[in-house]
Amino acid sequence: MALFYQGTWILLLLTLSLALAEGGKILVVPQDGSHWLSMHPVGEKLQQKGHEVVVLVPSTSLYMKSEKPQNYTVQAYPIPYTEEYLGEMLKAFVSAHFIEQSVWNVVLTLYQSTIEISSVFFTNCKSLLQNEELMQDLKESKFHMLFTDPILMCGPLVAEYPSLPSVYFLRGFPCGMDSAAAQCPSPPSYVPRLFLDNSDSMTFSQRVKNMLVDLLELFYCKPIYDNFEELAYEVLKKKGTVTELLRHGTFWLMRYGFVFEFPRPVMPNMAFIGGIICVQKEKLSQVQNFLLVFYGKGKV
Repeated sequence: MALFYQGTWILLLLTLSLALAEGGKILVVPQDGSHWLSMHPVGEKLQQKGHEVVVLVPSTSLYMKSEKPQNYTVQAYPIPYTEEYLGEMLKAFVSAHFIEQSVWNVVLTLYQSTIEISSVFFTNCKSLLQNEELMQDLKESKFHMLFTDPILMCGPLVAEYPSLPSVYFLRGFPCGMDSAAAQCPSPPSYVPRLFLDNSDSMTFSQRVKNMLVDLLELFYCKPIYDNFEELAYEVLKKKGTVTELLRHGTFWLMRYGFVFEFPRPVMPNMAFIGGIICVQKEKLSQVQNFLLVFYGKGKV
């Protein structure tokens, strides 16, 4: 695991630093919550490697606190809601995932909670893109690239404003939108779809269900991203679907290991970096080691 973790960091830093060997200016547009917990160590590493890193954060957030000292520059922008409101929305979103109910009700509950939390983060993105002074400053700052978690589209939209090459850092997209955007072959008769728990080896009936769910995803994901498509047209004067906007990404860093996923085609500009989400743990104390041995789990 240690070798895998170390190799992951090497791959990630080489990828991001390839065009910036002598140090460059990197604009980071993260996503709040657990997404940021995986992303912020990368920003710190890039800063340590000699790059100038500027991270855009909303004035109210869960983990991205602009007042906390960091190894990189933090640029905050105002948003029209309080930290208490954000906390309530996130609590409701998390709670919706632990309600015991039928499969159909699970789908409906998760769908509704996803729409609600997406609207909150859409407000963030709209506040940022409509901040003309800040957006103009970003354009004049002449960044070399943009590093973002694109799950709710704000990073890709910001990249369009000054036409920056962008590196995506993500765990995956709903409804297979990452595969579609990267133009990976993803036939629904072979690639398992959301909620079904199928493997890549399916029976005929499972393939039929898989194709039906694939059709339903067209209606499931569209309302989540409709507002972002409208915002892109309003601010950037660019009309197109979210999938078309995502295609402008230069490189995709996928935060899972290929060995843990079902086999499927990927494009040359997609890399599986797996253990990047693993946190380095401190060494166990002598007491903890003794307890592990005592309970038959072996010394670590």
